[in-house]
Amino acid sequence: MKTAPVLILGGTGKTGKRVAQLLAEKNWPFRIGSRSGSPAFDWEDPATWRAALEGVAAVYISYYPDLAVPGATDAIRTLTQLAKDSGVKRLVLLSGRGEKEAEACEEIVSNAGMEWTVLRCAWFSQNFSEGYLLEPLQAGFVALPAGHVREPFIDTDDIAEVAVAALTEEGHNGELYELTGPRLMTFAEAVAEVADATGQPIQYQEVSADEYAGMLKEYGLPDDHIWLVNYLFSEVLDGRNESLADGVQRALKRTPRDFKAYAQATAASGIWARQ
Repeated sequence: MKTAPVLILGGTGKTGKRVAQLLAEKNWPFRIGSRSGSPAFDWEDPATWRAALEGVAAVYISYYPDLAVPGATDAIRTLTQLAKDSGVKRLVLLSGRGEKEAEACEEIVSNAGMEWTVLRCAWFSQNFSEGYLLEPLQAGFVALPAGHVREPFIDTDDIAEVAVAALTEEGHNGELYELTGPRLMTFAEAVAEVADATGQPIQYQEVSADEYAGMLKEYGLPDDHIWLVNYLFSEVLDGRNESLADGVQRALKRTPRDFKAYAQATAASGIWARQ
């Protein structure tokens, strides 16, 4: 496996850049699959896929923007077939917990005729520092249509470590790892932990889905992004994921990182300082 590189699709995203860093630390050859990569890879341009797949042994698949969006299933089906035709031996799919569309993509990958591992993930902790929640936290006011549903936030460092193990080690073929953090928290509780870690007050307010969509539109977010965020809050965040899983423990033989540790380390970086 080590004689040929790993292709990291979404290599500049939250998990992909961490996968790349860990592979670099292992001196494992890899190729970043992005529009700025060489060769370039663009999910919206299938003509770029073959060149990016040429000569790689394993592929980390992180679909942008999310496996729930229309067209994702067809893209994953086409990609896996092309990967097989290109001689790829192993696929590792980043999947979404509680998303029926993501489960359809899992089935495609698991039936593709290659070694495979699925990482079915809960809500990322890093959405609070590397996503659309960053600016509200910096401003000291967060409004979300999250209700009182609890989420087992998963640290993307844990996801990347599991991904690299599945990409480079034996013993993970045919495994579906459901990755969660070690405890359940509401979004209000998560924001409170961020406030505690920063030592600054952060107000949390519950809003309706329509109100939230209007706020995102005012911020200038594109309609497809607004649709996705509303889908995640209104469809997926309905209590279906209000349970813990043991994927990190099974894959890495250790407990997952707690949200508090993430909040403290991230606060120390200064990224949540008032803007």
